[in-house]
Amino acid sequence: MYNGFIKVAAAVPEVRLADCKRNINAIENMTAQAAAQGVEIVCFPELCLTGYSCQDLFQQQLLLENAETGLLSLMEFSRSFSIVMIVGLPFSHEGVLYNCAAIIQKGKIAGIVPKSYIPNYKEFYEERWFTSGLEIPRGMTVNFCGQTVPFGIDLIFEMSHCSFGVEICEDLWTQIPPSSYLTLQGAEMVFNLSASNEVVSKNAYLRSLILSQSARCISGYIYAGAGYGESTQDVVFGGLAYIAENGKMMAEGERFCMNEQLVIGEIDVAAMRASRRVNTDFPFNRANNTERYRRIELELDDYTSTNFVLSRTIDPLPFVPSDSRLNKRCEDIINIQSMALARRITHTKAKTVVVGISGGLDSTLALLVCVSAFDKLHKDRHGIVGITMPGFGTTDRTYTNAVNLMQQLGITMHEISIKEACLQHFRDINVNPDNHDVTYENSQARERTQILMDMANKLNGFVVGTGDLSELALGWATYNGDQMSMYGVNSSVPKTLVRHLVRWFAETHADDVSRATLLDIVDTPVSPELIPADEDGNIVQKTEDLVGPYELHDFFLYHTLRNGFRPKKIFYLAKQAFNGKDQRVSLYDSETICKWMTTFFRRFFAQQYKRSCMPDGPKVGSCALSPRGDWRMPSDAQSSAWIDECEEIEASLA
Repeated sequence: MYNGFIKVAAAVPEVRLADCKRNINAIENMTAQAAAQGVEIVCFPELCLTGYSCQDLFQQQLLLENAETGLLSLMEFSRSFSIVMIVGLPFSHEGVLYNCAAIIQKGKIAGIVPKSYIPNYKEFYEERWFTSGLEIPRGMTVNFCGQTVPFGIDLIFEMSHCSFGVEICEDLWTQIPPSSYLTLQGAEMVFNLSASNEVVSKNAYLRSLILSQSARCISGYIYAGAGYGESTQDVVFGGLAYIAENGKMMAEGERFCMNEQLVIGEIDVAAMRASRRVNTDFPFNRANNTERYRRIELELDDYTSTNFVLSRTIDPLPFVPSDSRLNKRCEDIINIQSMALARRITHTKAKTVVVGISGGLDSTLALLVCVSAFDKLHKDRHGIVGITMPGFGTTDRTYTNAVNLMQQLGITMHEISIKEACLQHFRDINVNPDNHDVTYENSQARERTQILMDMANKLNGFVVGTGDLSELALGWATYNGDQMSMYGVNSSVPKTLVRHLVRWFAETHADDVSRATLLDIVDTPVSPELIPADEDGNIVQKTEDLVGPYELHDFFLYHTLRNGFRPKKIFYLAKQAFNGKDQRVSLYDSETICKWMTTFFRRFFAQQYKRSCMPDGPKVGSCALSPRGDWRMPSDAQSSAWIDECEEIEASLA
């Protein structure tokens, strides 16, 4: 394991029926290939030592003895590797034949797991040869291949850094799969040795089973299915291979492949542990499962940064899908926001909603949500009161966009300059307006908030907040200024997604004129515009120059909130994600990533007090910071452990 990842493989060899020697050679060759690629656990299909479709040959003593001899050969072969092998074979004990998985490592059989559910319907008639492992007493051992071996369905295999269980083919298809119990008792991965035949549409259902079971169990699920070489007398085996993780398919093989396949991927055990800690149903169900499971200890060598290669792609924009799902996500989010706002309008019997319009992304999104909510309620858009409040840093571009957008959307528009009020305030508190410090900036934000609040009182309405999730995480808001509103519709929308939401609305809901305005807003740099523009009227105060790129901060935020990862893990993932291969984001070197990650954790801890009193707002995704919902954190929590780890990373880069 390295940084919480364990590398696994689903292997599909080309079998020859009843030719154990040939099959063992294929298994050994594929295991050697897997070990050379850093795989720690490799799983082979059901009954792969003999072939699944041997039928009445399973009753032949010679075949059973050859399978045992083959297993002895695999044991000897495994002495040269640390890799764990999971192979399928028929196993006879006290005159009863079982369909089993043998777990082999370093010359030993760690355990033998029998199949629990034996299919005996339609094309399946396994009960003709095999007996269910459900009847085997718990705690049983057998003498096999010269060893005393744990035998039964009550086995969980543990290493120092992860654990796994095994089920076989039909076990997945039953109403309560054995993997449900295995994972409740601590198994973080499940390996399925299968020989499920192909029929039309069956694959799609099987794939959904694997994904849903991995999600329900919050586990990795590795599936290796029988393929080319099995009998085609009545059925065909497609050689399916899948690696799933908590509801997501991480790697999969080619169906109907005529050659052997080795599908390799990583399971993020650390992420699943974090999800299990958050999901309170998990320990509750575990407490209700009173069956006892044996823990079988295995040893795996730890990887180092020099010999571990991550094969999966790390998404640099975890909040923003890179495919056709993006449009659907944008539609869903706008609907969630607008329905939430509509309900608040109805509940409060508000005549109006008041929103500050700056010509920037966040206020534009909030305005579009207001428009959508009013349209859903069949209310006149004039009940939306947009107020643009030019100040010392307002540029012609943002001012023009703010005015044009309000006119084009048909809402009530007000323009109230804050310059004179702020200058009077500076005189009252004896502040030099030429000193562009935090007082100079925050006074403007609070003046704007006061205007909005008072106008809402005057117009029998409430203030719709514009601040987003990323700003809340960084505390990039003025306390009791733009940090405050009466309903924050953007409060769980990350900055990297705001731009896409505005673009989506422009392309799907806007007329030609308002579309042009919206798209220009999309292309405008993010800025609070609290510092005067340059001589050419351009924005001087660009947020990302001050606090860092939002694409990095949203990445840090996602893996902090969603997965509970420590800085070292996040840094490792960020290096993989921002390596220049994804054209949607910039390339960042290690020093830059570390610098802004340190900034993120420092601000995330220091600014909690602003989140502790944030207004109501709808949750739209898997991450939110509301103190009444997803995130409860004391405002005086210390960041020292996180900052220390960031500094350790920085020192290692010197």
